[in-house]
Amino acid sequence: MKDTSQFLPVPSPAKWRNVIVLVIAQAVLGAQMSMIFTVGGLAGQSLAPNPCWSTLPLSLIVLGSVLSAQPMSEFMAAYGRRAGFILATVAGGLGAAIAARALYIGSFPLFMAGSFLTGIYMSAQGFYRFAATDGVAPEFQPKAISYVMAGGLAAAIIGPQLVKATAQAMVVPFMATYLAIIGLNLLGPILFSFLRIPAPGRRAKGVAHPGRTRRELLRDPVIAVAMICGMVSYALMNLVMTSTPLAVVGCGFEAGDAANIVSAHVLAMYLPSFFTGHLIARFGREMIVGVGLVILAASGAVAMTGVELEKFYLALVLLGLGWNFGFIGSTAMLASAHSADERGHVQGMNDFVVFGGVFLASLSSGSLMNCSAAGDPQAGWQAVNLAMLPFLTLAGGALIWLVLRPKETR
Repeated sequence: MKDTSQFLPVPSPAKWRNVIVLVIAQAVLGAQMSMIFTVGGLAGQSLAPNPCWSTLPLSLIVLGSVLSAQPMSEFMAAYGRRAGFILATVAGGLGAAIAARALYIGSFPLFMAGSFLTGIYMSAQGFYRFAATDGVAPEFQPKAISYVMAGGLAAAIIGPQLVKATAQAMVVPFMATYLAIIGLNLLGPILFSFLRIPAPGRRAKGVAHPGRTRRELLRDPVIAVAMICGMVSYALMNLVMTSTPLAVVGCGFEAGDAANIVSAHVLAMYLPSFFTGHLIARFGREMIVGVGLVILAASGAVAMTGVELEKFYLALVLLGLGWNFGFIGSTAMLASAHSADERGHVQGMNDFVVFGGVFLASLSSGSLMNCSAAGDPQAGWQAVNLAMLPFLTLAGGALIWLVLRPKETR
């Protein structure tokens, strides 16, 4: 379990300032991710030589996040959260610029290159939730995580509205959307200049604790199960969300309908964050993760019943709610199981595993949607949602095993 003596308490004003900065970052800078996942598949479809590759650029975003997770974690452990977050906004802005250029000249390979760079920003955004726990008391950590994730509520409004305003604003569809994303990233260095987190490597006087090795950390049951549940929650959410605009448009609805459904989904992802931390404090991390997995299963069940517009809405709202409980609960589990000295290793490994699963899900999404059912959008949508079942079984089984382990071995 975590050695809480490693924590240097952050004074209350600084603690809340950091949380506020990270909430704003999640809201404003994080809006680019909902924008990209709304238009990325459609833009990819317009550029790809084969419709089966339409979501490949989105998969490359996630691959970029996977490959940069551990280096980004180690970079921030050495140079601080602020330096890492600013570096990520540079990568996000450059990735959007390359994607805009790719749309202008009609280059699918260049669009994929820009998407890969965007993954560096996505990786860093995943660390906002961990940064909120740096130097604060363990009992405040679930609430800090939850508040930061709640910033995505504003992103759920800002992102889709920017998509509506920019998607067809230029002769080249979606180009203006990526130009708007460049503007969002330019705000990053200004915002993170207000972040105040203790210098890397600081320890309380007289404490010398080198931390466990990566192998030892992975043998910790709580860490292992938290990684599995976090990976499954995020990967399944991405699997279904990536296919949603293609399914909605393919089933005869408008791109605006797809944007509204994604907006409702992202609202459901982040709105519960105002109380998720309190639920974790009351009912426990494992219980909230379990509820999240059940809700994800309910989302797939609803999606399997048909392709009416209201069913898309309901399935995606449940998907967002299940992700919120599953992912925030898993993050809180992970934060409770390691010391401050171990966070560089643990957080990097966790996000490598989580976004590795998300990459595979994203890579599979386009193939399941477009190629598993001879191009039939309804059958493809069914295939996407049916694919959730084995992974929910894996995560649910791991969580039950952890809860039922004899107390003396925990």
